[in-house]
Amino acid sequence: MLSNIRVVLVGTTHPGNIGSTARAMKTMGLSTLYLAEPKVAPDGQSVALAAGASDILKHAVTVDCLEEAIADCSLVIATSARSRTLDWPMLDPRQAGEKLAGAAVNGPVAIVFGRESNGLSNDELQKCNYHVSIPANPEYTSLNLAQAVQIICYEARVAHLAMDSETVEVKEEQAYPLAKEQENFFVHLERTLQSTGFIIKQHPGQVMTKLRRLFSRARIESQEMNILRGILTSVDKKVELAQQATQDPQSTKEE
Repeated sequence: MLSNIRVVLVGTTHPGNIGSTARAMKTMGLSTLYLAEPKVAPDGQSVALAAGASDILKHAVTVDCLEEAIADCSLVIATSARSRTLDWPMLDPRQAGEKLAGAAVNGPVAIVFGRESNGLSNDELQKCNYHVSIPANPEYTSLNLAQAVQIICYEARVAHLAMDSETVEVKEEQAYPLAKEQENFFVHLERTLQSTGFIIKQHPGQVMTKLRRLFSRARIESQEMNILRGILTSVDKKVELAQQATQDPQSTKEE
C-alpha cells in the first residue's frame, strides 16, 4: 500500500534535495517519486545523499508539470504554509498521513512539495484536495525539503502500521474521482458558467477559485461528480438551443 503513496517534487533546483528526499522516503517505506518540471536531474550528488536509496532515484518519474504527476491520483495533498489569501481545507501532518494511508488502499495518492525558494503557485495549490502545514517553531520555520518530506512520510507510515495491525478501524473508502477527472469537471463548470453569463470571461474574478475551494472541502465522490457533469451538460444543451433560437427566430417559430 505504501507504494501507492507518491511523493511529488515540483520545480526542484538542487540535485542534493532529490537524493535526500529519496533517503527520507525509503526510511519510511515509500518508493514512488515523481519529479515535476525539475530544474536539475539526479546526479552523483543525489546518489551520495540518497545513502542507499539510489533505487528510488533510478525509478523516479520525470514529467513536465504537476498535472501529469497527479493525473491518476484520487487524493492529492499539497504542503503549504497557511495563507490568508487562499483559504483552502487544511490538515496537520497526522491528519494528512491518515488520509494518505486510507486512500492509498484503493490506488495512487500524492503528497506534493513545492520549490525550495517559493513553494507551490496558487494555481498548483488549487489542483490539490487539501493543504498540509507543518506546525514548526513560528520564530524559525525554516524546514528544508527533505525534512518536510520525512515528517509527512513518517505520519503516513504510522497511519499505515496502525491500519495493518488493526489497532484502528479501517473504513471502506468511497470511490473518488481522479485528479484529471476533477480538473475536467472544473473546466466544464467554468465553460458552462461563461456560456450562461454568470462568469464574464474578461473579468472572471474569484468565482472559480471559490468554487474549487467549495468542492475540495466537500470532497465529492465519483457518482456525485457524474451527476454534476450531467447537470452541466443539460444546461449546455439549453443554452445552445437558446442561442440557436436567437440566431434564427423564424426557424424556431415555424417549428
